[in-house]
Parts: sequence; structure tokens; C-alpha cells
Amino acid sequence: MNNKLDYIAIDFETANYYKNSACSVGLVRLIDGKETDSVYSLIHPAKMYFIPEWTETIHHISYDDVRDKPYFPEVWDTIVMPFINKTPDIPLVAHNGNMFDMPVIKNCCEYFGMEVPKLEYFDSLIVAKKTWPDLESHRLTALGEYFKIEYLAHDALEDSRTCGQIIKFAADKWGVNSIEELLKSCKFELRSF
Repeated sequence: MNNKLDYIAIDFETANYYKNSACSVGLVRLIDGKETDSVYSLIHPAKMYFIPEWTETIHHISYDDVRDKPYFPEVWDTIVMPFINKTPDIPLVAHNGNMFDMPVIKNCCEYFGMEVPKLEYFDSLIVAKKTWPDLESHRLTALGEYFKIEYLAHDALEDSRTCGQIIKFAADKWGVNSIEELLKSCKFELRSF
């Protein structure tokens, strides 16, 4: 890992409870804690599962929005990995990534018979809990409210951007200038698939 505050925030939205039902992805690259570029794509879910009203209400993605979009392998190979590979030595970060976003990647790859990529990542939810233990909630929406970040919750790109900002705030709070130092301060390490 390089010794800078460089990372890529990633977020998925899913069509329903199935972890292989990714219907959008957003990524934001942050170099020295500042956004440099981003990418977003809608995704045709693995099976065109019925998109229940409750999920459409949350992320505002409907059947009509995704029915003509590319499937996960095409989005992964033509959008996500080229974006990641521009800066291959920096980790991914996702909010509640251990429980949601990384399993989405793993389940989508397995469903489509793709090799699970060898990527390093960490979870901004853990960073937030270690950095601000007294906060009542560490959900991304609650952190956004606490830090007065105005954003559209459950939009994959907006969630990624907010996650990236939270990591910068955490590094500032700890007085550190690299992901390595931040994770050491929070007493955990990068994970990988």
C-alpha cells in the first residue's frame, strides 16, 4: 500500500435482497483525500428479478431504468476495473462494505462465473465507529447529517462520494496523512478477497 491518503470509494445498489442483484455502481477516486474523478453506471441485475416497491422507493431505480443496461460482467470489465486500474495500488473503501458491497462483488462474480478480483479494501463504517465512538449512529446518512454533507442517499455515486469524505474527516480527526496510518489508528488492517 502506498503511504498516502489515496483510496477509491465504491458503492452498489441492489434490486432486492439478493447480493447478486446489483443494479448500479458508483466509484470516486480520492488522491490525498481530494476527489479527482468518478464513474457511475446502471447495471442490468443478474436475473431481472422483480424490483419491489420498497427498493425502488429507496434508490429510485426501476425496472425500466435497468432493463436495457449492460449486465455486471460488462460493467465490471469496461467501467469498474479500468477505473480501478488507473491507480492499481490504492485500496477500495465502502461504507458497511464488509457486510454489503464486497459480498455484492463476490456474489455477482460467482453468479456469472467470473474470477473474484484480488482487491484490497477497508470499511468506512468501522473507521467511523473507531473515530467517533460517541455518535448515536454511524450509518452513512447519519454521518452525512452530522458533517452537514448534502447528498442524495442511496444513489451509488453520491454514497461513494460521501463515504470518501468521511474517510478524509477521519484522517483529519486522527491527524494522519495516509490510509496506513488511519487504519493503524483505528486498530485494523486492509482486507482482501
